[in-house]
Amino acid sequence: MSGFIEGQDRTQATLFPERIDDYVAEDSSVRVVDVFIDDLDILGLGFRTEPNATGRQSYHPKVMLKLYVYGYLNQEQSSRRLERAAQRNVDLMWLTGRLAPDFKTIADFRKDNGEAIRLVCREFVMLCRKLGLLNNTLVAIDGSKFKAVNNRDKNFTRAKMKRRLAAVEASVDRYLEQLTEVDATETDEDKGPVLKKKITRLREEMSRLKKHEIRMLEAPDKQLSLTDPDVRSMISRGTGVVAYNVQSAVDSQHHLIIAHEVTNVGRDRSQLANVAKQAKIVLQRDTLDVVADRGYYNGDEIRACEQAGIDTYLPKPKTSGNKAKGLFDRAAFTYIDKDDEYECPAEQRLTHRTTTTDKGKKMKRYWTSACSSCTIKEQCTTGKERRVSRWVHADVLDRAQARLDEKPDAMRSRRETVEHPFGTLKSWMGATHFQMKTLPRVSTEMSLHVLAYNMKRAINILGTKEILAAIRA
Repeated sequence: MSGFIEGQDRTQATLFPERIDDYVAEDSSVRVVDVFIDDLDILGLGFRTEPNATGRQSYHPKVMLKLYVYGYLNQEQSSRRLERAAQRNVDLMWLTGRLAPDFKTIADFRKDNGEAIRLVCREFVMLCRKLGLLNNTLVAIDGSKFKAVNNRDKNFTRAKMKRRLAAVEASVDRYLEQLTEVDATETDEDKGPVLKKKITRLREEMSRLKKHEIRMLEAPDKQLSLTDPDVRSMISRGTGVVAYNVQSAVDSQHHLIIAHEVTNVGRDRSQLANVAKQAKIVLQRDTLDVVADRGYYNGDEIRACEQAGIDTYLPKPKTSGNKAKGLFDRAAFTYIDKDDEYECPAEQRLTHRTTTTDKGKKMKRYWTSACSSCTIKEQCTTGKERRVSRWVHADVLDRAQARLDEKPDAMRSRRETVEHPFGTLKSWMGATHFQMKTLPRVSTEMSLHVLAYNMKRAINILGTKEILAAIRA
């Protein structure tokens, strides 16, 4: 091998063994993991710190937490992979003091310390705020569907169940018809028993589906998932996917995830205030600007944000049925605040006539008796008169629209902010995004991913040495 770079002889002994620390670079991310976790108040976060009084000694929670954070930083999420890595990875040997827990111990730690792990994720966001990495003024909120371990065939909705039952029933009818034909012609006698077995299996499948249907109809949302009972079928880009809906509040400056929450509700309309308030608490701000897409447009949520000192920027959904019919849409009617009236395209005033409750909301109804003689009535309504409804707290929505009109580039800022974190996380997580089952455990898994994402971003922005200095200060 002369002329090539040669390695050391494996059997050569050394008089003064090298330190493991010599193998870990000064700017390695593993040093950030080590110092950050050592600085945490583990007891205050909810981890059990008392050693076992009897039996085998347990691993300190800091050791287990370091193992997990390093694993998620390097896309090694499974407990079995972490077990192997701890035995042969020099960085992990350095980080854990050459401890190598077995896979079950590793898995149980994540399972048993979910809430505490989620608080660790928040602690790192607090560190990012201390380091000046957060904008503190503008946050973008968005949701994305992350696939669960539950196969689509093991999730049932009313429509899916109806299709499955119909398909099984059609197969039974087809085989019965073939069996009748075999009996009538007395040919191919070997085919009869085969068909009977197929029919028996299909009827057993029908019986199983009927039992699943009963359980499905008992569920509040009329869904049933067999592998992960908490996961739900949701629409993502026009296609059904069995997934969890992950909500995140992302800082507009460095795209760090300030707050996040995993839900099993497919729609975003009820999530705005909850996620925005979490972000405001983390940032320790009296006021906050939040931008979101039209999927979050909900009067009650926008009002809750305003009451919490949060200004929202989000467009109204395009849902005008009248415009689709070629009639004037709601935007053609101007609200006159001082008179509490609407002015129609014919310059007539629609006055407040009554107040009703619709889907839990108090709605004021406006109309005018001038519709019967209006020259443009056919462009306005097909009924006796055109009626306009207004929520009693609609002034909240008016202020939200006025804010958006003043910042027309807010939606572009939202897209540039929220798409980066979700794309990066899904790339790290692989084809099946989550490995855990049930909402609490999936939430823990997501917190570890978010912690790893934020840590990697912070290291890339500031560098290892500056972060280490800030933690030690």
